[in-house]
Amino acid sequence: MADAGICPVNSWNEWDPLEEVIVGRLEHATIPNRHVMFTQSLPAVARKLYWPLAGRYYPRAVVEPAQKELAEFVRVLEAEGIRVRRPEPMDLGKSFKSQNGWKTKGFCTASPRDGLIVLGDKVLETPMAWRSRYFEIQSYHKLLREYWDKGAGWESAPKPQLLDSLYDYDYLPPETGEDMRYIINDSEIVFDAADFVRCGRDLFVTKSNVTNDVGIEWLQRYLGDEFRVHRVETLCTQPMHIDTTFMPLAPGKVLVNPEFIDVAKLPAVLKDWDVLVAPDPDPFDAHWRFYLSMVSKWISVNVLMLDEKRVIVEKSQVSMIRKMKDWGFEPIPVAFMNYKMFGGGFHCASLDIFRRGGLQSYF
Repeated sequence: MADAGICPVNSWNEWDPLEEVIVGRLEHATIPNRHVMFTQSLPAVARKLYWPLAGRYYPRAVVEPAQKELAEFVRVLEAEGIRVRRPEPMDLGKSFKSQNGWKTKGFCTASPRDGLIVLGDKVLETPMAWRSRYFEIQSYHKLLREYWDKGAGWESAPKPQLLDSLYDYDYLPPETGEDMRYIINDSEIVFDAADFVRCGRDLFVTKSNVTNDVGIEWLQRYLGDEFRVHRVETLCTQPMHIDTTFMPLAPGKVLVNPEFIDVAKLPAVLKDWDVLVAPDPDPFDAHWRFYLSMVSKWISVNVLMLDEKRVIVEKSQVSMIRKMKDWGFEPIPVAFMNYKMFGGGFHCASLDIFRRGGLQSYF
């Protein structure tokens, strides 16, 4: 594409035909150090298990099945005619220290969607709130430099200090009926890219335990008046990442999680869109690793659109596969349950670099 004078980065939405994608990897994946950002993202049973293992590499028995699934995901993408790129391996088990006094080890590069957002012909590094992810994006720098050399934009949001004052170390998830509360406050600009989804000139976001109000405001100012950022209210008491709650699938069609979304309170711009209500996830009883991960059962919503019809869906979620067919899509089932241990599904594990299409307004 670059040889033909075309910018190698081009992606404005979640559904244009996908031609190039970055897929994460799991080499040297490390269990994060004890910190409220990680421990309070886990179910109670998993928290007790991870506590004595903090800072160690994930066991091979956990990593290897997930790597096999990841390899199959890559194979399926390539079979569908998509070029797959991978970040550089990075030893995330090494300790690093901030001048502000905190010290930690890394996590993993399983989810490129969290720290990078593609906005048309540029890639933006986002200021993630997890200390263990502070240097994670460096594993993508070789690829980003390649794209930049060929004409793409490469920018970064302000790097946060991640001071103790950003976090509520007494945080507990709110009970039903209580006011919403978050682990982070607005003392620093932080946000994960995965709390945003793109529909051309309109982006949708949820405020969460990794994305604060000033982070949302920063991205709106950065985008300027030609773009609009709409907030999607979530009913989740521990929100983190919009792509298990609200997923645009094609022009005029959005998939929503009925447990976390009140359809009546969706942004007004969606009034003419078809709101597709996700079926209840099929049971995960046979997949013990699911219960040791930070993802909810609604990871079933975390699908990846290859174009306006083809969609990669978790193989175990037969109800979702059936619904996708009913809605006129062409589901491609892929097993990915072991990958959930590392915090994501197909959308999380990938970053669409080039989609064939241009900037449009859909509202």
